[in-house]
Amino acid sequence: MSAGIAHLIDDDEAIRDALSWLLRSRGIETRSWGSAEGFLADYGSAMRGCLVLDIRMQAMSGLELFDRLTQLGCTMPVIFLTGHGDVPVAVQAIKKGAFDFVEKPFNDNELADRVIAALAADRDLWLGRDRKHDIETRLASLTVREREVMDRVLGGKLNKVIADELGIAMRTVEVHRSHVFEKMGVRSAVDLARLLAGGEE
Repeated sequence: MSAGIAHLIDDDEAIRDALSWLLRSRGIETRSWGSAEGFLADYGSAMRGCLVLDIRMQAMSGLELFDRLTQLGCTMPVIFLTGHGDVPVAVQAIKKGAFDFVEKPFNDNELADRVIAALAADRDLWLGRDRKHDIETRLASLTVREREVMDRVLGGKLNKVIADELGIAMRTVEVHRSHVFEKMGVRSAVDLARLLAGGEE
């Protein structure tokens, strides 16, 4: 499923239609469900975007759906739509990992802005996962000796010290160091440390 979709789940058709129109007017793709059960039946781990979820619905409530999705490992940000009396419950949901809640009747611009922020959070999460996978792939390409050299480079040790510790020529250390930088896509030990710490290359 494509990225950037706002998944609208509310048992009030008028609200679903109004939300769809509002978000599409801001350039946001939407899909709608009239029940928590309906969304759960269609849910897949490849879904991207965010959920705009009514906290009170017939049969399965929004909170129950949120708990089920959490158990399934869903990481899409969830924005709850709440009535005034549901605010304390929504606050508890945020403590459990929900992204935000918006009270009905909601301000159109406020809700749209929160959805855009939630979509950005989901995008950042996936970019972080892609980045982590890329780094792990690069690390896996290193030989055992290259890993040994890399660990010592990250420890701030000079080539001569690394050579003495590993019992190899300093020129050999320089070659391994060069291979490490090339495979990891960095130009210096500082860049390497920053990359592995999750910073910018």
